Amino acid sequence: MLSPDFWKGKRVFLTGHTGFKGSWLSFLLHHLESKVTGYALDPTPNSDVFEKLGVAEKVQDLRGDVRDLAHISTALETSQPEVVLHLAAQSIVRTSFDQPLETISTNALGTANLLEACRSVSSLRSLLIVTSDKCYKNTGESTPFSEADPLGGNDLYSASKACTEIISEAFRVSFFERKSLVGLATARAGNVIGGGDWAKDRILPDAIRAFNENKVLKVRNPTAIRPWQHVLEPLSGYLLLAECLYNDPHKFSSSWNFGPNPEDSVPVSALCDLIIKAHGGGASWQTQNEAGAPPEAPSLRLSTEKALRELRWAPRWNLESAVARTIEWYIAARAGENVAALTQNQIAEYLGYQS
Repeated sequence: MLSPDFWKGKRVFLTGHTGFKGSWLSFLLHHLESKVTGYALDPTPNSDVFEKLGVAEKVQDLRGDVRDLAHISTALETSQPEVVLHLAAQSIVRTSFDQPLETISTNALGTANLLEACRSVSSLRSLLIVTSDKCYKNTGESTPFSEADPLGGNDLYSASKACTEIISEAFRVSFFERKSLVGLATARAGNVIGGGDWAKDRILPDAIRAFNENKVLKVRNPTAIRPWQHVLEPLSGYLLLAECLYNDPHKFSSSWNFGPNPEDSVPVSALCDLIIKAHGGGASWQTQNEAGAPPEAPSLRLSTEKALRELRWAPRWNLESAVARTIEWYIAARAGENVAALTQNQIAEYLGYQS
């Protein structure tokens, strides 16, 4: 169970704090009264969640590239964090087809830079590298992936995340195991939804863009099965794992899945139906084949048995609840309402389930 007392006053270095998950995690850590230093590139032009949540006023807001070893080393040395959470990444599968070397450089070499810089941080106790459920070698089978399954990647995004896992493990064994007080783990989360995500080629952002223009949501692959979950689910898992790493680095330094309950790994079509139900107003969706679209695995499921057994972590909101809260956020944003206050309420509600 996530401990608010643990996080109060903790010095946290968070990479990728200007992105969708990073903005939510910054807001959550502020709620928990942590002292956060954020390190990231500028927010992408089509994203306003960082601004709407007022993240710049809630953290020490540093801008930099994780591929710049000297710069990130200075930032870490100056902030002297006790906990490092690494979320900075090129996070879009399709972008990896257009920018393959950029994807590899940011995701794999950027992580290596962070890990190398962390070796010199004397205050560090807990280091969490966030990768992706796409790091597994996916042969199209429907069996849920467990942490012991082989890594792989048929696209450059997935391959870069598998590389990140291997690099992290090598740094752990080669360097961090010798520092008995430093725990290092990787976290692999499923497909995340939540208010404020405007990334291209993701179902919820695509849906809201379409509905805001009174258009039909066009769906490429309605039969693809994915492990959908609200953004607060993996974020709570990350913090719980980081806390466990701090308290018992030897026991918890490994890889961990964070995904939904089995019944919430559903086809895209089922997610679309829930989106339509939550949004209302005549919203609709239809299948549209896209010539030249990148290949997609027919199924991706995650086993979270390890997290349930050893961390006592489990998802709190089912998929219908997650979709309803996500749509609530977007509708509030469209109406010009205070979505920072709504986010605060959703976090308080979520943590209330945990108490």
